[in-house]
Amino acid sequence: MTKVHVLVPIMLFASSVIMAFAWLGHIRFRSWGFPVALVVSWLLVLPEYILNVSAIRYGHGTYTGGEMASFNLCAGVLCVALVSQYFLKESLTRRQVAGFVLMAVAVVLVVGD
Repeated sequence: MTKVHVLVPIMLFASSVIMAFAWLGHIRFRSWGFPVALVVSWLLVLPEYILNVSAIRYGHGTYTGGEMASFNLCAGVLCVALVSQYFLKESLTRRQVAGFVLMAVAVVLVVGD
């Protein structure tokens, strides 16, 4: 296993954490006006996008586009759930947790080798 095998999924997960905060973080601060929430969200999206594109470019050749997309989609959904639960104090149901487990299985099946 090379450095790329480990670093790319970590980069994509970190990108998903930032994006989850860009999507949902402003909800916790309802007192902000919409323009402030929009600007703050976009300020988070720029480093997220740089990290995401860097991971995809760095990982291509070690991983296929489909493999990296599966990492990214699964991490994105998981991070939104974690931000919802821990930052917004929303609860996760057992059914949702089961769905996340199935998504993790799907990533293992897609990456496989």
